[in-house]
Amino acid sequence: MINSVRNTVLSILNKNNYGYISPSDFNLFAKQAQMDIFDDYFSQYNMQINRENSRYGRNSLQSSGTGYADITKGLEEVIDYFSTTKYLRYSSGSKFLLPSVTTTGEDYYLINKVLSYQDFRVNSSNTSVSANQLVDTTATFTATVTQGDIVVNTSTYESSEISAVVSDTVLSLDDDIFTTFPQTYSIFSSDQNEAEKVSNSKITMLNTSTLTKPTKIFPVYSEEGSLINLLPKTIKNEGSLLAQYIRYPKEPKWTFISILGGEPVFDQTQPDYQDFELPLDDAVTLVTKILQYAGLSIREVGVVQFGQAEEVKESQK
Repeated sequence: MINSVRNTVLSILNKNNYGYISPSDFNLFAKQAQMDIFDDYFSQYNMQINRENSRYGRNSLQSSGTGYADITKGLEEVIDYFSTTKYLRYSSGSKFLLPSVTTTGEDYYLINKVLSYQDFRVNSSNTSVSANQLVDTTATFTATVTQGDIVVNTSTYESSEISAVVSDTVLSLDDDIFTTFPQTYSIFSSDQNEAEKVSNSKITMLNTSTLTKPTKIFPVYSEEGSLINLLPKTIKNEGSLLAQYIRYPKEPKWTFISILGGEPVFDQTQPDYQDFELPLDDAVTLVTKILQYAGLSIREVGVVQFGQAEEVKESQK
């Protein structure tokens, strides 16, 4: 989609003698345009929630269990595309690292849920590799784990359920998550509990009272910069915490390898190529928004006005 969007933008600019935008400028405008549309998904979401509140009353909205149930199917599918669940890296003490490019591979837009495994079993490293198995010649699995427990490869952050305890040193797994050795692992019971998000001041207050002190069954967390502060502090093993979150869309990049007749030639085989992560239905909106940014960049009021007019037309469809 990114090449057709760029061709349309350049065609409109050239047709009206508004000038030219370079690939680097186009990519900059494309990134911002995509973020504008991405942010608008959640504005529409909130608008729908307000409509549901007004129409059906607050109680019926809360009974849905999730806000996604109250938005249109199309918008729900778009937002769900950016929803992901990944393990959070352990930092120190009671702290875990929030999702980021360096920890989970992408920054988060918002956290939906934080889940913790209730009971830690054991951790160590595998000593050899066998398909769909965890092999650790130093382990005593028959005494420490059971069928149905969860194994987390804490080197790759893949996980699998234990399908059988074969012996003291071998576990059979549903998925092949160990492809080399040594790789570290942690094993937990399959029971998960959702941690309640609270403010930094409240988490301290809760922890000082015997009546409200967080437990493994009722954990709580607060956000501190790039960290999650999780209580109780007994939940501190690598692989014990997962976050379900909405990630940011990947940064679009129109790539090329050569210049033909003074023009760059599109090449999507480049390693840094990235298409828009938006539905095809958003192509027109992308064009109009990029035109607005291009107009602002080259100081052409006409381009901005054209883009704004096209955006109004699109919103009225």
